[in-house]
Amino acid sequence: MKILIIRFSSIGDIVLTTPVIRCLKKQLPGAEIHYLTKSAYRDIIEANPYLTRRFYLDNNFGTIIQQLKNERYDFIADLHTSLRSLLVRLQLWRPSNTFNKLNFEKWLLVNLKWNVLPDVHIVDRYLEPVRMLSVKNDGKGLDYFIPAKEVYPISSLPLTHLHGYIALVIGAKHATKKLPFEKLHRICSLLSLPIVLLGGPEDAAEGERLAQTDPVKIYNSCGKLSLNQSASLLQQSKLVITHDTGLMHIAAAFRKKIISIWGNTIPEFGMSPYFGSGKVNHLALEVKNLSCRPCSKIGYDQCPKGHFKCMTQIEESAITTAFSNLLHGHAGQ
Repeated sequence: MKILIIRFSSIGDIVLTTPVIRCLKKQLPGAEIHYLTKSAYRDIIEANPYLTRRFYLDNNFGTIIQQLKNERYDFIADLHTSLRSLLVRLQLWRPSNTFNKLNFEKWLLVNLKWNVLPDVHIVDRYLEPVRMLSVKNDGKGLDYFIPAKEVYPISSLPLTHLHGYIALVIGAKHATKKLPFEKLHRICSLLSLPIVLLGGPEDAAEGERLAQTDPVKIYNSCGKLSLNQSASLLQQSKLVITHDTGLMHIAAAFRKKIISIWGNTIPEFGMSPYFGSGKVNHLALEVKNLSCRPCSKIGYDQCPKGHFKCMTQIEESAITTAFSNLLHGHAGQ
């Protein structure tokens, strides 16, 4: 059997599809599992041993379609369910099934605050399209594979960080999913371990500004590393503090202890850190019972209400308490 999985973006969503890849490969003996994504996300799947072939979309739609047609797939699992993924399925004209994004249910929650979303993690919803192949969730959580050449050497960190550090993910795709600088600064000052800041090039300036407040305690890696190198630093950390972002899901793939911080989005959307049936090493911090929250299923460049209470009302002391609880083995969810 030859199966194609389609998921074009983004970091977190692609990581959240890795149980589908593994379960297909392990539960369908001899099956070839192929994956189609955007070339910008190739690092996430390049080293995945459960994949037979990988296809990367850039400005080469026609070429990719011809290559995919040549494969004559037995089944297509469309885990993106977009116009582009529909065009791929129409061009290939093979048996397929799609992922339900629950957009209407999310619209009701965002706009009318009616929560009719099923209490089902998105990983289980990603598995729904392949249940017709008698594939089920194996409960083993997420996968993330780092090529040996991109494992970050711990010896490259400052001497102060060699015996353990906290990974603090300061970035997020949208500003309303990020703590303000003042909050991040206060958290850094309260934490008792050295800190490595993680984020993309867009977070480099803020990371440098934070690092300058305590150059011995805080090491800024934002914008300096590849995604896999950042993942490697997550893997080697003692604990991860993160916004609702792709690195949060990579940390969950490594079964790290995670404190997740939620602004305009909510865990009820089904995208909290996922550990399968294993031990949950996670504490979520959010401002509950805020009438304007969630204000979006994705995020905004600034708070649409102007007050940003979903982040400014998160107490720094709650983060340090969660840090102490997780570090000493008192996990929540």
